[in-house]
Amino acid sequence: MKNKIANLIRDVANENEVFRFVYNKDKKFDPDKDSVYYSGPYWDNEEVIGMFSAILTGKWLSAGEHIHKFESQFSKKFNLSHSLMVNSGSSANLVMFTALKSYFKWNDNDELIVSPVGFPTTIAPIFQNRLVPVFVDISMDDLNFDIQQIESKITSKTRGIVVSPVLGNAPDMDFILALCKKHNIHLILDNCDSLGSRWENKLLSDFSVASSCSFYPAHHISTGEGGMVSSNDEMLMKTARRIAWWGRDCYCVGSSNLLACGTCGNRFDKWMKHSDAIIDHKYYFTEIGYNLKPLDLQGAIGSAQLIKYDEIHAKRRQNKQLMDALFEKYIPGVRTLKEHPKAHTSWFGTPFICESKILKRNLVQYLEDHRIQTRNYFAGNILQHPAYESLDNYKKYPNANRVLEEVFFVGAAPHYTQETFDYIESVLKNWNKK
Repeated sequence: MKNKIANLIRDVANENEVFRFVYNKDKKFDPDKDSVYYSGPYWDNEEVIGMFSAILTGKWLSAGEHIHKFESQFSKKFNLSHSLMVNSGSSANLVMFTALKSYFKWNDNDELIVSPVGFPTTIAPIFQNRLVPVFVDISMDDLNFDIQQIESKITSKTRGIVVSPVLGNAPDMDFILALCKKHNIHLILDNCDSLGSRWENKLLSDFSVASSCSFYPAHHISTGEGGMVSSNDEMLMKTARRIAWWGRDCYCVGSSNLLACGTCGNRFDKWMKHSDAIIDHKYYFTEIGYNLKPLDLQGAIGSAQLIKYDEIHAKRRQNKQLMDALFEKYIPGVRTLKEHPKAHTSWFGTPFICESKILKRNLVQYLEDHRIQTRNYFAGNILQHPAYESLDNYKKYPNANRVLEEVFFVGAAPHYTQETFDYIESVLKNWNKK
């Protein structure tokens, strides 16, 4: 059946180019009409074949055998013992922080150290779990939090340092790990923008108690939507799975979900402490949880994406260097972001720091007018936004306040071709003639 599906899809694609998506790895760039999008899924027919095969031949539409297979492949690829796929990277952060609080028995108002700059769903689940985000201003050298300020923020209530590498680029991990060891606190990794980034040839996730990942279309690999929580702590991950699966105690995955006896061999038993009723383990709840499960077809897409990861990583690093060189050559007053000598960054995008807010405003407008997509460094200082302004006073973080005025990024996406860079160069070389 799968071979028939594959042949049908390839025939239709070859005849009609139905599956040559706008961001597709086989899409040719037309400088007269195409936009340079900052990112997008690097798909070909294999993702489509996997998706339709999962729909037509799978045993379960929601998370099932394809998801379980992808989780195992992901763990193996990124040197992890356990991974759990959920419906988004933001959900991955929610599950991760909720599981950490439950498993380590943190109290309400315990503290986690974070940067005030980045994406809001690094911070939202900390607040949603009745924990306290403690902010550290950033350094304008690498846009990560200023590591020299961290220790002054550590108290008896501090439970961890949350590292969210800027567009994939890690801060000084040696310094942060030494602080974690000294104060007996955890390193927690929001890995959504930095899948595959390394420090001294070790993956960043090797250093963390738990990590999250996103498979949104802009990210390193994409399943449309989706995310992953990972850890080498088996019991922590069982807690995470319960939280993502309604809070139920059952831990059956893949084909064992359909077994009459379940993985434990004891699916129907007296599970309730206060009742002698024989009940199904699938309906015994030990956490207050959510339903954050993905569709099974997303697992099939993820498996196809993992095969491309090494190519994606190499292209992102190469394209970031090419983009840096063009901006340095043609745009006075912008500074590129360099990685630490011990780092090996899997770049999410290509960031630039402008010498003035006027330069940033004019340059961004110029690029957008010429179909080169730009992005702010996400929210800038999150404390300037209405939803988060009650968490702290934004005025205490002067460097964070500069981000929206001076920083932006463009792509380093793997689908860029030589024609893409030729077009970008033609635009940039006319900057001073505008």
